[in-house]
Amino acid sequence: MAGKDYYEILGVKRDVSEREIKQAYRKLARKYHPDVNPDDKSAEAKFKEINEAYEVLSDKEKRKKYDKFGDKWQYAEQFAQGGYQQTPFWDFSQGGNSFHVEEGDLGSLFEELFRGSRTRTYHRRPRPRRGQDIEHPVAVTLEEAYHGTTRLLSLEVGEPCSSCQGTGQIQNVPCSVCRGSGVVSRLKRLEVKIPPGVKDGSRVRIAGKGGQGYGGAASGDLYLVISVRPHPLFKRSGDDLHVEVGVPLTVAVLGGEVQVPTLKGKLALKMPPETQNGRTFRLAGQGMPHLGKSSHGDLLAKVNVIVPTKLSDKEKGLFQQLRELRPN
Repeated sequence: MAGKDYYEILGVKRDVSEREIKQAYRKLARKYHPDVNPDDKSAEAKFKEINEAYEVLSDKEKRKKYDKFGDKWQYAEQFAQGGYQQTPFWDFSQGGNSFHVEEGDLGSLFEELFRGSRTRTYHRRPRPRRGQDIEHPVAVTLEEAYHGTTRLLSLEVGEPCSSCQGTGQIQNVPCSVCRGSGVVSRLKRLEVKIPPGVKDGSRVRIAGKGGQGYGGAASGDLYLVISVRPHPLFKRSGDDLHVEVGVPLTVAVLGGEVQVPTLKGKLALKMPPETQNGRTFRLAGQGMPHLGKSSHGDLLAKVNVIVPTKLSDKEKGLFQQLRELRPN
């Protein structure tokens, strides 16, 4: 099959179950995740390729289209609207050389080879139809999700074949450029903006940047499917953030200030005397932005009391006095 073979990328056979696809994806995702392979561009590219394959094969409808149309599965609706039928490729190999013929063309192929008759063709007029919507996965850091960011994407989009003007035929003969589909692929580079507040599963719509329309119809839309990478300090819950703050024992007992990390920098938090270990302080408005709004979630700072180590004899004596004063 031309183009990317998603089954080969995940290392599975074409008849595997959904469960086996998920297992293969998880195994490869753990191996090539950017957090496991920092600054490894090849691992990052492999991780994106694995996610692209899983996005298609884990979805029943997308997998069905992929099995039928291969790497052109995104244009399945356009094929159907144009009245074209494309089925899985048959592969005839001989001595290491191979060529591909669509199943629907076998009859006309054999007829031409053995009877010398001309291939049957059909005349179709192009009709206006909206371009195909396209989905593209994008991984961002938590900082990028907080501040917003941009990405320069390279997308493969479908557009009407210039040789046959999208009809799929030239003088009643199937166009050799688009193989009768009326659609050709083009690589398009596009800079897109990702707004502040996106989260795992967010779909950012870029209007009119999908597949080109036909017969003067509008182009489709581009949807960025967002995944947010884990952060070493912060855990996200909706638009709230959770973080642990180390507090010296003396500050926890007597009160004082500690520095709390946020995605904008550090903030001073005043600790009241006798602050207990595990207590959580809510810092309003210091969490993630609400997508499409100017407001923010909250930051929940959990106290982690730090017990001093390597005490001097004098310090040990003071703690001994405290124990005698407070035996229980």
